[in-house]
Amino acid sequence: MIDVLSVENMRKSDAHTIGAGTSGRELMMRAARGVFENAEWKPPVGIVCGSGNNAGDGYALALLLNEAGIDCDVICVYDRFSEDGRYYFDKCREKGINILFLTKAEERVTEKSGEVFTEYETIVDCLLGTGFKGPVRSELAGVIEGINSSHAYVVSVDINSGLNGDTGMAETCVKSDLTVSVGGFKPGHFLNMAKDVMKEKINCDIGIEPVDEPYRLVEASDVAAVFGKRLNFSNKGTYGYVALIGGSMMYSGAIRLAYLANAAMRSGAGVVKVAIPSSISHDVIPHILESTIFPLSDEEGAVGYVPSEIDELTKNVRTVAFGMGIGTGDGAAGILDHLLKTYTGTLIVDADGLTLLSRMDREQIRDRSCNLVLTPHIKEFSRLTGSDIPDIQKDPIGYSRSYAKEIGAVVLLKGPSTIVTDGDKVYITDRGCPGMATAGSGDVLSGIIASLFSITEEAPTSTSSMSPCHDRCAITTFSAYINGAAGELASIEYGDISMIASDTIAAIPKVIKELNT
Repeated sequence: MIDVLSVENMRKSDAHTIGAGTSGRELMMRAARGVFENAEWKPPVGIVCGSGNNAGDGYALALLLNEAGIDCDVICVYDRFSEDGRYYFDKCREKGINILFLTKAEERVTEKSGEVFTEYETIVDCLLGTGFKGPVRSELAGVIEGINSSHAYVVSVDINSGLNGDTGMAETCVKSDLTVSVGGFKPGHFLNMAKDVMKEKINCDIGIEPVDEPYRLVEASDVAAVFGKRLNFSNKGTYGYVALIGGSMMYSGAIRLAYLANAAMRSGAGVVKVAIPSSISHDVIPHILESTIFPLSDEEGAVGYVPSEIDELTKNVRTVAFGMGIGTGDGAAGILDHLLKTYTGTLIVDADGLTLLSRMDREQIRDRSCNLVLTPHIKEFSRLTGSDIPDIQKDPIGYSRSYAKEIGAVVLLKGPSTIVTDGDKVYITDRGCPGMATAGSGDVLSGIIASLFSITEEAPTSTSSMSPCHDRCAITTFSAYINGAAGELASIEYGDISMIASDTIAAIPKVIKELNT
């Protein structure tokens, strides 16, 4: 896993490193060297600098480019500097590096941007660092507009100027071809708008160790640990029974339930039982040939609550996924309440189940028998928490951690990158693509989660080669990784516009096979 540091954690860690004897000036040169070594340089290069330490990275980079014989100019928006930045700025002057000052930057860049930026093949963005918050000043907005309209290859140092380092939100920001983060990735490199404004990103290690516990970005090698070579001396029970509860006449969702069931089967579950109102059984059966149908009592096309049926369904079942297309009637509410009170495995709640959960008292949710995993998108999460969507977007990790801790559950907040937390640990996966913004993608994810919990819920026997993982946050994140990676493969074949959820399911075996190779 890769460390991801909040802006505050990075600030504290940077200060600690300097206090331990590594000068800020040295760290600045290390940052510049990391950018220099990780980008491809096509001259002439224009390095656009603001006034802080991010600008200092740019001055140090100019020295390295000059030393390598790469033609570059330093373009200063301001004539003020940080202490370490001033040191490298003076060095640039000593070396005779061409330095341009944008006086009245807003006027000059917005009216004559072609004269300022379009002469460069490569532009380096050193305007604003990860500590930036709030709207961009008008003069800097003009500079950013000039960079974005230049058609040059754009390299952003640490983070794209204008993008919030914690949230990945911006009113105006630089759009980069490459972003080289310094010291460690920040959440803003992954969340919300990040994927839309940086084509590629890489981190350069400059010797800063985190002071506080970092967040974790999941990698393929982490996910592979869940799967082991399957032995001949095993059976379907070895890999667990999964129950999926959903569907109604109004929202029959036969295809959605098929997505759920087939995703679970393709992800390794031993047996998948699909529990649906009896009135829609015939609609669903043709779509899920490998799964078992478990008809539930029916009340005018909606599921009815009969405690003995739910007990029979969940007997010896390691994982239950609840809520997809089930509606929000009394029967569905009764089943959810029953599961919370009596079921002792892992309960995954999605879709209509989240709406039902949002109507419950939080004490009722906390006082339960099962392990709980919630998989909301931001609108569903807004209902669960009672918080406005814009507020959540400003602090998605904070809101997710707070709610997860309050109710003692694992929360998976869907988005361009996925956040998973139990209130303490925070995991992120950035796998996925725009084509997954289509009906059924969430059902595929729930099916994968259910399957991975069925595989890892119990410790393996001495004859098993499975590698159990008892970190529920990690298992949930690994599921999101598989879902996102499969979506990316589907996008390669069908494109973001035309791909559908079943295309993602079809790619799951390819992802798991590659992980297990």
